[in-house]
Amino acid sequence: MNNELAFHYDGILETELLKEISEIGRIKNIEAGEKLIEIGNQINFMPLLLEGAIKIMREDEKGEDLILYYLERGDTCALTLNCCLGNAKSEIRAIAEIQTKVIMIPINKMEEWMGKYKTWQNFILQSYQSRMKEMLEAIDTIAFLNMDARLLKHLKDKAMVNGDDVIRTTHQELAMDLHTSRVVVSRLLKKLEKENKIKLNRNTIAVLEL
Repeated sequence: MNNELAFHYDGILETELLKEISEIGRIKNIEAGEKLIEIGNQINFMPLLLEGAIKIMREDEKGEDLILYYLERGDTCALTLNCCLGNAKSEIRAIAEIQTKVIMIPINKMEEWMGKYKTWQNFILQSYQSRMKEMLEAIDTIAFLNMDARLLKHLKDKAMVNGDDVIRTTHQELAMDLHTSRVVVSRLLKKLEKENKIKLNRNTIAVLEL
């Protein structure tokens, strides 16, 4: 059995299921910034995260990305599963936030395990609940928070999934993540720095308020 798989999912999934995943799953290493899933592609697998973090994004009518939520170690993507079971094309884009390792599960095992393993059924239902909660939080953030609050929350989220309060990013990348302009992001970053919530350095941002 894969040791990393057992470490992260032991006690969540039963031993027999972990053995099956180890036998049929394929380990994939993903570099930071690399796409794992693209919008419009047919989905033939579902990823379980062993290491790292993945950001899940939707695309608007202008072709601009909107972050829905992050996946971390021990997570899976319920939207991916939905496409798998419905034999539909992907409606999301998944990009590695940092260097990430996943184990890829063929979709033909999804329904089989839902009926065969109670722990798998519980795991998937909990994943749906967690992802739904995160999507509602994303909607609330867009609808109710000012842009400076949205920016600070986004920086805190990135720091959390990176496991480091020093974020390596650019103003343009942040602007793309938040659907705004680089000029607005630069102005708000300076504002947050004056409020002692962050510290700006060249291509890095230290989050002081976590």
